[in-house]
Amino acid sequence: MSLNRRKFLSRSAVTGAGVALAGAAAAPAAEAASAHRGRGGRKRYALTVLGTTDLHGHVFNWDYFKDAEYADTAGNAQGLARVSTLVDQVRAEKGRSNTMLIDAGDTIQGTPLTYYYAKVDPITAEGGPVHPMAQAMNAIGYDAVALGNHEFNYGIETLRRFEEQCDFPLLGANAVDAKTLRPAFPPYFMKTFRVKGAPPVKVAVLGLTNPGIAIWDKAYVQGKLAFPGLEEQAAKWVPKLRSMGADVVVVSAHSGSSGTSSYGDQVPYVENAAANVARLVPGVDAILVGHAHTEIAELKVVNEETGRTVVLSEPLCYAERLTLFDFELVFERGRWQVESVRASLRNSNTVADDPRITELLADEHAVVVSYVNQVVGTATETLTTVEARYKDAPIIDLITKVQEDVVREALAGTEFASLPVVAQASPFSRTSEIPAGDVTIRDLSSLYVYDNTLVAKLMTGAQLRAYLEFSAEYYVRTAAGAPVDVEKLTNANGRPDYNYDYVSGLSYEIDIAQAAGSRIRNLSFGGAPLDDAGQFVLAVNNYRANGGGAFPHVASARELWSESTEIRTRIAEWATARGVLDPADFASVGWSLTREGVPVF
Repeated sequence: MSLNRRKFLSRSAVTGAGVALAGAAAAPAAEAASAHRGRGGRKRYALTVLGTTDLHGHVFNWDYFKDAEYADTAGNAQGLARVSTLVDQVRAEKGRSNTMLIDAGDTIQGTPLTYYYAKVDPITAEGGPVHPMAQAMNAIGYDAVALGNHEFNYGIETLRRFEEQCDFPLLGANAVDAKTLRPAFPPYFMKTFRVKGAPPVKVAVLGLTNPGIAIWDKAYVQGKLAFPGLEEQAAKWVPKLRSMGADVVVVSAHSGSSGTSSYGDQVPYVENAAANVARLVPGVDAILVGHAHTEIAELKVVNEETGRTVVLSEPLCYAERLTLFDFELVFERGRWQVESVRASLRNSNTVADDPRITELLADEHAVVVSYVNQVVGTATETLTTVEARYKDAPIIDLITKVQEDVVREALAGTEFASLPVVAQASPFSRTSEIPAGDVTIRDLSSLYVYDNTLVAKLMTGAQLRAYLEFSAEYYVRTAAGAPVDVEKLTNANGRPDYNYDYVSGLSYEIDIAQAAGSRIRNLSFGGAPLDDAGQFVLAVNNYRANGGGAFPHVASARELWSESTEIRTRIAEWATARGVLDPADFASVGWSLTREGVPVF
């Protein structure tokens, strides 16, 4: 553990690693900067807080799934190597002593690079490597990072090891010990800026994470950690930070700004609560927003109690953007006051990689590129997800077939062995492709981009019917005879692709001319109408099994079996064992879109 880390951590027998003391120690003071005289001769000081979020393991401007430089139609660039260049530019413009750098979470999951150092060559092993994200963020000089929900995907041990390797605190005021309800991570970070000719400026960063962790990573956190609401914990901590002398309070929140939730009523807290914090909790000056993967240059929210404006900003994920909060402070009535805050974004595509970062992690990058390019089999034809969100695609059937086989084998010899197994899968990507010929790990990984694991749930026919009706809400209602634009057919009410499910083993039509809730037609199993009272085993990913997406019945259904091996790994094992991917072995046309009985396609 670095010397800088020791001041943030103590030990806990409950969670097995560092727990923040209630008053996290302040960072060393920045070198002295100069105040300037403004209107009326008052002393003024300009401060810039830089922010990133949802980095998801992107260090390089590289697409490991395509084995090429990252490129998209918007011309974006990704990676901390680019952000490092932007940060250096801002520090040169503003003066390093007048800046600080923070992040709003989801750091250690999301690319083959981060998967490799969590699972293949894990950082938790005796004498194991230092996580690439820790290396890069230490080198760039982050001051503090909020916890994201994906920080918990590999378990608490991996997260704690990553925490030890960082020269900055991982903040989570609302990540608390499940038994004592005391903070399990540092709630805040305080930095003092020395100002020549004036008193110092104290900046506090309060870290808040997502209550959905209790659902999405239930297997790791249940009974160990709890995640109260953001508004509740901000209301507790912001007054404390002000009483400790904070002149500026910035919240780093792994929570979107929309005020919506994807998990229904499973937890009594709002998933995307950043704007609620601004509106309801007095004393906040700015909020770095995360989690939603959207771009918000500047959003102004008026606090209901004080009437003051709170400025929010969310830089685009994967290190494609950098937020700048520019504060103007004035010294009056014996203390520094925030006079104004402006937020803006800088684009990673305007700069080159910082060679200091690319050279630092060149070896790790090369190892992972070699790993994902291993050939594990061959495909008889090209399989693609291009049309998978509106046509039953063989490439998604591959996922469900693997899940069915794994669950059947797991339940063999149990009292549930005779029950029919059906499986759920989502069209995560619109661009994934398994080419005809050699199939590599990266081809299969691009098909299943999340680190989900497999669960078996006991469901009735009636529950599966309701599940499918909920899933079918994904489609925009389209009258019979009306033209069909596939670009406007899906994502009704903003529902993402990963919250639309196929269910294999069943046959059904989705009538998109009907209102949501009454779209499933001709639902059958084994050639006969589905028996609502019949019992089935649903092979489902852990995100959905724990309530992600708020699909009905599945979270409360009896769990028959689960495992910690990723579904992505199971797909690779299945393909490797067979050597050949032939759609004849896994493809079926189980569902189709119709309008009043007429196929859409």
